[in-house]
Amino acid sequence: MSGQERVRAALESRLVQRAVILVIIVNAVTIGCETSAYLMERAGGLLHAIDRIALAIFTAEIAARLYAYRAAFFRDPWNWFDTIIVAVALIPASGPTSVLRALRILRALRLVSAVPSMRRVVGALLAAVPGMASIIGLLVLMIYIAAVIATKLFGDIVPERFDELPRSLFTLFQIMTGDDWGNVAQEVMEEKPWAWIFFIVYILMSTFVALNLFIAVVVNAMNDVEGDAAENETRAELESVRQELAAVNAKLDRLLIRTPSPSPSAELGSPVDR
Repeated sequence: MSGQERVRAALESRLVQRAVILVIIVNAVTIGCETSAYLMERAGGLLHAIDRIALAIFTAEIAARLYAYRAAFFRDPWNWFDTIIVAVALIPASGPTSVLRALRILRALRLVSAVPSMRRVVGALLAAVPGMASIIGLLVLMIYIAAVIATKLFGDIVPERFDELPRSLFTLFQIMTGDDWGNVAQEVMEEKPWAWIFFIVYILMSTFVALNLFIAVVVNAMNDVEGDAAENETRAELESVRQELAAVNAKLDRLLIRTPSPSPSAELGSPVDR
C-alpha cells in the first residue's frame, strides 16, 4: 500500500473522524469561553493555546486530505467548505482584519461536514431551494397585496402602522411572525370592528399555509436525498458482491486448470485389471 493510500485509509477511519469531531466541539466551546471576562482572566492563556492547537490540527487535516485525494479533493464541495473556514482562521486577526477574529466560531460549522447525517440535512435543504423560491415568491406577492389593501383601509386609523406602503409591509411581516398581532388588530378594530376578518384571513394564508408548504417541500427533498443515498448504498453493496463473485470464479478457474484430467487408460482400466 502506497503512502497516499495509507493516508486516505487513516482519514476515512472511524477513529480519525471521531477525533476530528471531538476537536471541532472542544474548539467551539473554547471560543465561546473566550467571550467570558471571568474565564479569560483566569484561563485565557490555556484557551488561546487550545485554539492554536485546534487550528493546527485542522490545517494538518486539510493538508492530509489534499495529499491523499489530489485532484479529487477539489471535486468535493465539502472540501472547499472546510478549506475556506480554516483559511479564514489563518488570516492574522490584527489591524484592519481584526473583525475576522469573531469569525473563528465559523469553525464550528465544520461539524456539518464531519457528521454524515448533518450533511444529508444540508443537502436536502439545498435541494429544496428551487421549490422554496416559488413559495417565497408567492408569499411576497401575498404580503404585497395585503399591504396595499391595509394601507388603503387602515392608513387613516393607525397611521403609525399603515400610513405608507413600506410601513404596512413591515407591520404585516411582523404580524406574519406572530409578534404582537393581537394589539395591532385591536387598535384597528376600535374604529372598524370588522377588521378582524382581514387579519384572520391574512394570518391563515401567510403563516399556516405558507409554513406548511415550506415543510412539505423540505420533507419531500429530504425523502429524495435519503432515497438516493439508500440507492447508492445498495448499488455499492451489489457491486461489492459482484466483485467477490468474480474473484471466486477466477479462483475456481485456476483450480480447474491446475487439476490434471484423468487419462483414457485410467478410465478404462489396464488389461491385467480386466
